[in-house]
Amino acid sequence: MRTEITTEAALRDLLGTPLQRVLDKDRPALTPEHRDWLAASPLCLVATSDAEGRLDVSPKGDPAGFALVVDDTTIAIPERPGNRRADGFVNILQNPHVGLIFLVPGRGDTLRVNGRATILADAPYADRMEVAGHRPAVILEVAVEQVFFHCAKAFLRSSLWKPETWRPDAVMSRAQIAKNLERPDDSIEELEAYYGEQYADGLY
Repeated sequence: MRTEITTEAALRDLLGTPLQRVLDKDRPALTPEHRDWLAASPLCLVATSDAEGRLDVSPKGDPAGFALVVDDTTIAIPERPGNRRADGFVNILQNPHVGLIFLVPGRGDTLRVNGRATILADAPYADRMEVAGHRPAVILEVAVEQVFFHCAKAFLRSSLWKPETWRPDAVMSRAQIAKNLERPDDSIEELEAYYGEQYADGLY
């Protein structure tokens, strides 16, 4: 049987209500604990929505501490060369609200930040975001509205950080996926070379 939930009351009947201490952990500005986490995080997931509510989630990564704390209510995330789709940035031009999740490898808990984003071509702090001699192509500046730590249960259930559970060969290679879905006219040999060791040469 397929039973749809259409009200918050029905949802709460199944999931329950959060404890008050869970509700109270939200902060409107960064604390020293939040700053320490950002300094240790090399990866962020950025969720955006266009004006009609269509969503996108994009990973952003660099050496740990890549998200610059401008002040207690402002974070800046550098954009590096990629596939140029810019789906999330186009969304932000329509709807500035963003949700961020910052990860620290090996840790199950995460840091969540919600706020309003602005896309910058340059900023006074841009030089501080240089990596391997390259300044960011653009900068995503986020005005923090809500920040809190999220529990580790999803990561524990998934065993994400346990190498003995990793099976990268459970799915076809990136080269084969590209051959099947994106670049059918290229040979598998060409694609394996492209997505091989040289792929990292173009990170910046």
